[in-house]
Amino acid sequence: MADRPVTVLDKTTVLAGLFAVWDDIDALADGLSEAQWETPSALTGWDVKAVVSHIIGTECFLQGISPPEPDIDVKSLDHVRNDIGVMNECWVRSLSKESGAEVLRRFREVTNTRRNVLADLSDADWQAVLPTPAGMDSYGRFMRIRVFDCWMHEQDIRIGLDRPSSDAQLDGPAARLSLDEMAASMGFVVGKLAKAPEGSRVLFELTGPLARSVRVSVDGRAQVVDDFGGAEPTVTLRLDALQFTRLGGGRPLCPSRDQEIEFSGDREVAQRIVERMNFVI
Repeated sequence: MADRPVTVLDKTTVLAGLFAVWDDIDALADGLSEAQWETPSALTGWDVKAVVSHIIGTECFLQGISPPEPDIDVKSLDHVRNDIGVMNECWVRSLSKESGAEVLRRFREVTNTRRNVLADLSDADWQAVLPTPAGMDSYGRFMRIRVFDCWMHEQDIRIGLDRPSSDAQLDGPAARLSLDEMAASMGFVVGKLAKAPEGSRVLFELTGPLARSVRVSVDGRAQVVDDFGGAEPTVTLRLDALQFTRLGGGRPLCPSRDQEIEFSGDREVAQRIVERMNFVI
């Protein structure tokens, strides 16, 4: 069993976000020239084709398909840092030999299969507790993490192609679910990574089309809370919500959006939080 409350999420809502981001990536990739497929993405070492290949590989893994044998020792690559990175690179290396059109065909094939599998999943299987990238939690939480991962990769592709999301494109179900997933990890960021002292009350004021407030209170342990019980925050960070996701994913900031981060309160703690925002494996 999980050693913390299991995350209970509505299957229809999460799958709507996952299917929407797959549709958006499909539309973004459709009609790209081979040169565009080979354009560097926002991720070190990966072009646009590599990012889509990674998504294909993850969905194949979730179907029980083993990764292909790589043509080189992928552990030696600078951007491969762990076993998950090794698996990712096996798919990336294998599909790098294919045309962009073939990679898009494979993407459509695997995501169509996964749509059917996920739509037919029983409620018991959706709520089942199993290992996820965030530890033991529900399969529904795992699929919300998949939304976050795919949506982040959509932004990686958009930045690489210089086709940034418009405000209207950002205001969609996948983006909102991605922020939900990020918000759920802010207790870990503030407490474990940034080591905010006992009694800290950290407010993230996110701006732009995905505006929201995320509050973390350190009371024994750091956790996300609805409010501070009338107390003022000891630390406030105000920044664009898309840039918040870029920091959390260890990515470069999006050049088309406001890059300013405003601090108030304990600036030393605020700076430490920003420096340690990257919580993604």
